[in-house]
Amino acid sequence: MKLAKITMGALLLSGTAMTAQAESHATELHFIMCGGEVRDADQAVVDQFVADHDGVTVNLEAVPWGTCQDKSLTLAAAGDPPSIAYMGSRTLRQLANNDLIVPANIDPATPYQPGVLNTVTIEGQAWGYPHAFSTKGLYINCDLVEEAGMECAAPATWADMYAMAEAVTNNTDAAGVGLAGKDFDNTMHQFLNYLYSNGGVVIDPATGENMLDSDQTRETLEFYGSLVAVAQDGPTAWERDQLKDLFNDGQIAMYVSGPWGYGQHNEDINQLVAPVPHGPSGESGSILITDSIVVFKGSGHEDLAQELAQRITSGDSQYDLDSSWGLTPILDYAAMGKTDLYYNEGIWPIFTASIQTGGPEPLVEDFKSLQSVFTNMIQGIILEDDTVDNLVTIAGEELDDAL
Repeated sequence: MKLAKITMGALLLSGTAMTAQAESHATELHFIMCGGEVRDADQAVVDQFVADHDGVTVNLEAVPWGTCQDKSLTLAAAGDPPSIAYMGSRTLRQLANNDLIVPANIDPATPYQPGVLNTVTIEGQAWGYPHAFSTKGLYINCDLVEEAGMECAAPATWADMYAMAEAVTNNTDAAGVGLAGKDFDNTMHQFLNYLYSNGGVVIDPATGENMLDSDQTRETLEFYGSLVAVAQDGPTAWERDQLKDLFNDGQIAMYVSGPWGYGQHNEDINQLVAPVPHGPSGESGSILITDSIVVFKGSGHEDLAQELAQRITSGDSQYDLDSSWGLTPILDYAAMGKTDLYYNEGIWPIFTASIQTGGPEPLVEDFKSLQSVFTNMIQGIILEDDTVDNLVTIAGEELDDAL
């Protein structure tokens, strides 16, 4: 159902739904777009929204990721919130717990891909409209694998992956795998790709229960630690984007990244894209990460902001963004009647297959605390500071404190 378009002026004058008089009142929506640029697909929606609402303008401000989310939070905490913002879904619990945003009014019939709504849901309530989505796969340099005397085929299990990495390490000048261990958010993401490929859970999105202290986590941490022997030197100094450079330089044979990686690799690399191998307790999966459109509380025109959020994340608009940007499809567009889908070809089936079995980026109020939970655990096993069992037990306790 199309939302009523109201302004604060209309509420003060009559307390009724939007009237032609209310539409004539000048209303400006402040839209903060994290990322430093506005995509053509999003700009087209904003332009049409403005054209459809007399007296309504949208101040669309693109802000780099490094400062964007802090800016939105600071404005909201100071009582001058943006109307709407495009932000990482990881911020939703902090925003919701501090009463800075309103719940997302998502049509339950919207055909989101499995698991997508878990990236914006806290104890059963959705707080953002998912708008950008990524999954991960394993990139393999087939030339290095074949130089090591092995067939370049997708490793199905962790054991298969380790055997391939070990062969490269022992028989070429390259390391078998790129391993992230730096104090950085995508170190946690890299670990979660393996955890979700082993049936693990961090936080139950329905109940909010901490599920990190588990056998699946212990198995995953043990495997992650074992990769040190077949990885580049000093993993604690490396994060995922730097692994891409090692891959391009022929210094590692494989690493995990998103669909964008394929076009970022040197053309002379004979690369294979494979699902993330699975562990003994699960099937191949991936971390599911989204960015969201959020509607802030206190702007005085939340209903207009909700309508714009719904439009910009709707079928045709969302498809234009996904296909032009090269994102994992956030909606089941086939179920919406679309044909000749971009993600049915090339490498895309690798990145869509893991949607069913993937898990969300955990939602906590203080993301830095969450990052520290995983960094401490991962660096602890890489540096052999403690046992797997103790490190996972401590991580579970630290996550309790972060929730």
